[in-house]
Amino acid sequence: MSDTNLVIGGKEFSSRLIVGTGKYSSMEVMKQAHEASGAQIITVALRRVSLPSGESLLDHLDTTRYTLLPNTAGCYTADEAIRTCYLAREAGLGEMVKLEVIGDPRTLFPDVMGLLEATRTLAREGFTVMPYTNDDPVMAKKLEDAGAAVVMPLGAPIGSGLGIQNPNNIRIIREFSRVPVIVDAGVGTASDAALAMELGADAVLMNTAIAGAQDPVAMAEAMKLAVRAGRLAYRAGRIPRKMYANASSPVEGLVGR
Repeated sequence: MSDTNLVIGGKEFSSRLIVGTGKYSSMEVMKQAHEASGAQIITVALRRVSLPSGESLLDHLDTTRYTLLPNTAGCYTADEAIRTCYLAREAGLGEMVKLEVIGDPRTLFPDVMGLLEATRTLAREGFTVMPYTNDDPVMAKKLEDAGAAVVMPLGAPIGSGLGIQNPNNIRIIREFSRVPVIVDAGVGTASDAALAMELGADAVLMNTAIAGAQDPVAMAEAMKLAVRAGRLAYRAGRIPRKMYANASSPVEGLVGR
């Protein structure tokens, strides 16, 4: 079954898995996990670009191979997030940005009003805005109308590993959206990623589920396969759910009945 590529801001990507750079035990493990994931987009928190060792995180990323996606992790106001995106562009990281405006330090849920304000401003300034938001179909539509290139509803709180908590909301967001839908946050294992894709998501973004696994490299490969399987299953079309059994080998029409 043939498929189209994921398109964000006019760029095409054959991989529908986006991965991050935080929480790995070493830079070498991170690089091996990126390789195993098959990802083409790698998120980079602007506040983590400079490492404690004095190195730059960018020294460990092959920018000829991966598209870097700077994100505004740790920003709590629209102004702070907007300023961080300007700095990323000035640093040569491009205009495609993952936009986070956090509203609560414990849950890391987004401040959707600040997010909407920042999306409008950055879209107007020519950025390809990818906002991390609640799994709220109404807010997803408002972000799209504000100029978001994609909408990125959470599956569950960041780093929680709880999996998709409101699958019907993700399904509704996909139905209403005219832009790609990327499930961001909450994935814990491969089945969560497959479910996100089966619900119609165009891609899945994750970090902790891979970096925090006992074997990050193996988990990265599992996530790659899960995303592919979920996408294929979504496009193939599942059978309807039924209350009672339906024999795989029906007896109707058999000779001798």
